[in-house]
Amino acid sequence: MTHENSFWLALCLLFSSLSIQAAEHTQLKAFPAAQQGMLRYVIELTHKERSEEQGFSVELIVGKYMQTDGVNQIRLGSQIEPRPLKGWGYTYYDVKQESATISTMMAAPEGAPKVEQFVTTAPLSIRYNSRLPIVVYVPEGYEVRYRVWSAPDQYQAAGQG
Repeated sequence: MTHENSFWLALCLLFSSLSIQAAEHTQLKAFPAAQQGMLRYVIELTHKERSEEQGFSVELIVGKYMQTDGVNQIRLGSQIEPRPLKGWGYTYYDVKQESATISTMMAAPEGAPKVEQFVTTAPLSIRYNSRLPIVVYVPEGYEVRYRVWSAPDQYQAAGQG
């Protein structure tokens, strides 16, 4: 294969992968781009049948790395807020600009080194829906993480007391 043919093959592969990626995100066209100073994160869940999805939920975790004393528990004061996407019936999630941190007030040992930790807002649990992406807008410097939770198929009976 010549150098020119390799170039065209690589170019075709690039464009086909971009079109495949765009095809996977058809619903993303409805969501606005991130505003100045914000980032847009997109989570695509593994496809499940509707009947399977009721046994699952998604926990959204938003945070950033900070220098802490390594002793106190620290949390960001901002919240993950669900917002309706007007005219579409979709929901996106928004974290407002930085807010104060909330901390326990234990005294750290004198001279204790600072520790870099991932400090988070209060997590948010949402319904599992593999047909739509989960779109989260956060301030620059923040990260979005998530966990998928599952429940067993059987329910436990509660006793009367």
